Amino acid sequence: MTFDIDMIKEVYARYPERIEAARKAVGKPLTLAEKILYTHLWEGSATQAYERGNSYVDFAPDRVAMQDATAQMALLQFMQAGKSKVAVPSTAHADHLIQARVGAEADLQDGINKNSEVFNFLSSVCDKYGIGFWKPGAGIIHQVVLENYAFPGGMMIGTDSHTVNAGGLGMVAIGVGGADAVDVMAGMAWELKMPKLIGIKLTGKLSGWASAKDIILKVAGILTVKGGTGCIVEYFGEGANSLSATGKGTICNMGAEIGATTSTFGYDDSMRRYLAATGRQDVVDAADVIADHLTGDAEVYANPELYFDQVIEINLDELTPHLNGPFTPDLATPVAEFHEKAVANGWPIEVEWALIGSCTNSSYEDLSRAASIVEDAVAKGVKPKAILGINPGSEQVKFTAERDGFLDSFRKFENARIFTNACGPCIGQWDREGSDKGEKNSIIHSFNRNFAKRADGNPNTHAFVASPEMVAAVAIAGRLDFNPITDTLTNQAGEQIKLDEPKGFELPEKGFAVDDNGYQAPSEDGSTVQIAVSPTSDRLQLLEPFQPWDGKNITGAKVLIKAFGKCTTDHISMAGPWLKYRGHLDNISNNMLIGAVNAYNMETNTVKNSLTGEYGEVPAVARAYKAAGVSTIVVGDENYGEGSSREHAAMEPRHLGVKAVMVKSFARIHETNLKKQGMLGLTFADKADYDKFQEDDTINFLDLEQFAPGKPLTLELVHADGTKDVVITNHTYNAQQIDWYKAGSALNLIAAEAARNA
Repeated sequence: MTFDIDMIKEVYARYPERIEAARKAVGKPLTLAEKILYTHLWEGSATQAYERGNSYVDFAPDRVAMQDATAQMALLQFMQAGKSKVAVPSTAHADHLIQARVGAEADLQDGINKNSEVFNFLSSVCDKYGIGFWKPGAGIIHQVVLENYAFPGGMMIGTDSHTVNAGGLGMVAIGVGGADAVDVMAGMAWELKMPKLIGIKLTGKLSGWASAKDIILKVAGILTVKGGTGCIVEYFGEGANSLSATGKGTICNMGAEIGATTSTFGYDDSMRRYLAATGRQDVVDAADVIADHLTGDAEVYANPELYFDQVIEINLDELTPHLNGPFTPDLATPVAEFHEKAVANGWPIEVEWALIGSCTNSSYEDLSRAASIVEDAVAKGVKPKAILGINPGSEQVKFTAERDGFLDSFRKFENARIFTNACGPCIGQWDREGSDKGEKNSIIHSFNRNFAKRADGNPNTHAFVASPEMVAAVAIAGRLDFNPITDTLTNQAGEQIKLDEPKGFELPEKGFAVDDNGYQAPSEDGSTVQIAVSPTSDRLQLLEPFQPWDGKNITGAKVLIKAFGKCTTDHISMAGPWLKYRGHLDNISNNMLIGAVNAYNMETNTVKNSLTGEYGEVPAVARAYKAAGVSTIVVGDENYGEGSSREHAAMEPRHLGVKAVMVKSFARIHETNLKKQGMLGLTFADKADYDKFQEDDTINFLDLEQFAPGKPLTLELVHADGTKDVVITNHTYNAQQIDWYKAGSALNLIAAEAARNA
């Protein structure tokens, strides 16, 4: 079954005309990213060329995807927009709220029992507004999207930073906050600064223990967590064509870890095979008609340095397995160099847990390659030293892998755990026994992120990212520094053996199969569907519009916290046990910035209340300032807001009275989320001004009343001793975004427009 085939055919029907217009406007051969962007302009056919990294452009995405943790807030906002039905195909997926603890069946039922109020809310909202709903157990959003909705040349936005996974099927798929999703679902244009372009040429072909995961692990080491910010990464070359579609998806998925707007690959035979295997031959037939438009022009790939802002070349013949981490996904180490580096840094070598899954590596191919390592170890009489946990990516993957014996392969390890088709440990939904002790330890996983406390809540857990096959090998050896290319293991007979190279199946030979994929179609007419939100619920809370700007300078503001070093959205709004409050703004605001390190005392969740002189938890101090009518600001370091797309990291400060966030630099999604929620997101003109902010400062804006595009804003810092500093801040607000600020939020403008047209 192909969802939305008529929409896909309409997209393809306008491709030739819009590509021709884009060629005339740009005046040179086009990359794939440019083709997709220019064919999805809100205005229609291009009439001008947009400047990369500078021009704000309105786009018309083809579809929207939301996961349950972010969908709650997105749909609560959509309910305020005054619309009766979504304007584009949209889906919500219940994958984040199921905790991994015992095993698939028990954990799934436990998750349904604990989250029934939220699941029922999402189900009814989807039913009412024409949104497809994927029920608990159906699978991880990005794997389900790849199997059912992604199509070459399409544009999609999603309320999760790993929406970019769909680039594996040649889409421009971009992670956004819920307010952006509301714009598109409400039938409005979606705004994005025209991305710069990074071209990555892949030569050669993977072999042995090297995998698609190792490509992106190496790229992360080259570009770092902020090297792709504001850019689309486009992969090409013979090496790109040799990869499977799910391998391409893995690479695109972790593009979020380099800050990239998205990543993508040109349409090729691997995509044809995957689309056909997942029941979408009609998409292949339609795409083949315009196949030349669904990849970059030949001239671009022949001379990439003329068309991309940056070009990187990687020879897959030379690539070896990598382990990235700990605590950041860009600390890349080839396996052959790991032992020396681990000893030098004092990283724990022994591993208790090894985890395979997440939206990054939970495909049929991933499971089959990891299972081959397990089968080889069993055949050679080697028992695993670590616990192996498995999260299949979807019910279709799980059902097919079960049929073909791969899950039974994992069960041959007595302590293996097959978890629910859900995110689980990757997002902190893991009840790991003993993690509360805070002991220093290491784990290895095939996930995408490895920030401190992310997987199990223990700040001393050193998490390392690797391919599924390397995770399986390390689980067997029980040591992070095990190099399967050169090292041997001792089997039960005392013999030294080597593990065979992994082998697997790109696609199931007998085809995919599933009894119930978990999809719930919405009602044709949802006007009679009732949505109930109890006023006493601690899980769901109807939203009150944020107050508009009063048009005056902000004065008398206090520094709530000056965040030191890495401050991701996990630090600003933690996941794990806090996920249950994602639909209740006031309750989840109690986790605001509790993970950030306060530069004034180098502690977490303890800041000074200047009104009392006492120290308290960040949310409590923020509430005290708000109750006293005192505005607050947050000061931050580089790449502030790195990580997830969660708009709660912007909504919580807005709710608790923070008026501005001033940093050395922003991650893209978080900066946009701040703007959407009526916040000031500012960067220092001189990064050294970060040091001028003192704990007891009073901050006055001097020229906010003249807020305008391209005009810096000036702040006065009045120190406790009466001395003053003046700080100049820059911003990227255009006229429309300033209107959001004036109105109190972008949603306030949407609701006002809907009321006028009612």
